[in-house]
Amino acid sequence: MVVLWFSCNFGVVGAEVSTKFTSAACLTRALFLFDVEIAKLSAPEPVGSLQEHYNNLCMEKFQKINPFLLHALQGVDEEIRKGLKGITLNIAGNNHSMPVERVTGEHFWILSKILEKNPYINGLDVRYNLISDVGAYYAARLLQKQHSLIYLNLMFNDIGPKGGELIAKALHRNTTLKYLRMTGNKVENEGGMFFAAMLQINSSLEKLDLGDCDLGMQSVIAFSTALTQNQTIKGINLNRPLLYGEQEESTVHLSHMLKENHCLVELYMSKHDVRNSGLKQLCDALHLNKSLRYLDISCNKITRDGIISLADVLKSNVTLEVIDLSFNRIENVGAKKLSETLASHNRSLKALSVVSNSIEGEGLVALSESMKTNTTLSNIYIWGNKFDEATCMAYSDLIQTGRLKPDNTDVEPYVVDGHAYLAEVSNGLKKYYYWTPTYGDACSLSCNAGFSIVPVGNQL
Repeated sequence: MVVLWFSCNFGVVGAEVSTKFTSAACLTRALFLFDVEIAKLSAPEPVGSLQEHYNNLCMEKFQKINPFLLHALQGVDEEIRKGLKGITLNIAGNNHSMPVERVTGEHFWILSKILEKNPYINGLDVRYNLISDVGAYYAARLLQKQHSLIYLNLMFNDIGPKGGELIAKALHRNTTLKYLRMTGNKVENEGGMFFAAMLQINSSLEKLDLGDCDLGMQSVIAFSTALTQNQTIKGINLNRPLLYGEQEESTVHLSHMLKENHCLVELYMSKHDVRNSGLKQLCDALHLNKSLRYLDISCNKITRDGIISLADVLKSNVTLEVIDLSFNRIENVGAKKLSETLASHNRSLKALSVVSNSIEGEGLVALSESMKTNTTLSNIYIWGNKFDEATCMAYSDLIQTGRLKPDNTDVEPYVVDGHAYLAEVSNGLKKYYYWTPTYGDACSLSCNAGFSIVPVGNQL
């Protein structure tokens, strides 16, 4: 047997080469040569059963069988026998209901071979595995060869800048993928630049998630520039870039993009260090933007002064349906300013989250009063603020009268010794963003209200 040695310390069947990869081009070239050598070996013909096909490939390539992957393929085989199409293959590595052997780059190579010409599978979820840049290479090859894949979830897979580059370049010619999740892969500024360049070429991708990818200021600006021209992206997540400085440049450039872009529906700007002046820039853009329906500006540095601008734009904006203000500091003054606008002017907002915003009873009661006159606002999330008895009574009344449905808020009233209190319940705009429950419905409307109110993308 001949072996290809990688600097990342793994061995696979292939050409007898020893090299150290210093660039994506070097990695691509070496893996290409590896594929050429593999092609020279006799490959088994595809069989009807994915499970059998996987077993045969593992035996021929002397690869250890992954029991978790085998079990997932068995489930897909059963769905295919029932005549189902549009199947999502779920091999999430954080599944705690059964023993999991996480998928590596070598396993992903075999998986990609199985899926290349399968017309029944249009979604692939390999979140929380260990495919790394090697698996990213085969994911890129899969995107070039598989013409029915519309959803690919690679979140938290140890993919770096080089792997990000390979996937971004594969999307230059891909015309089928609609939703790509790269969340938590440290593609950094270098990889982010390749994804931004991809958006200038690709005309089919509708949703891109690059949250927690360590993007830099340069790549955020590049995305802003690309999105002024791209007319197909409907949702983009740029949460938690690594920004330095006090000028709020990312917010300025994204605000300019919103003035020019009339197709974007969802924008996630959590942990962007947005302050009051930056929020004013965003609100100035929202006076002109007529497409954005979901705005996430949670975990920033917005205070009550910034809310004046947001309340003002809500008087005239008729497209915004979901606003996530969680983990800011708007306090009573900001809450009352929002409630005045919601009570008297705005009739388009459907969901508002003010979780952990240092709001006390007076501000929380004002928001509850606005719901009595505003019948459009259906979801409100208030946990993490300072409840007094008036607050508990106000939200208890809203729920008991049916104005606020229990599934549409994150609190539940209860009474002890004649006094009303509020308990936390696991509802929210995107509770299952990072994880999904072991039992129950992973697509629960009460836990993912933001996604159900503004549905963009076929998969979560």
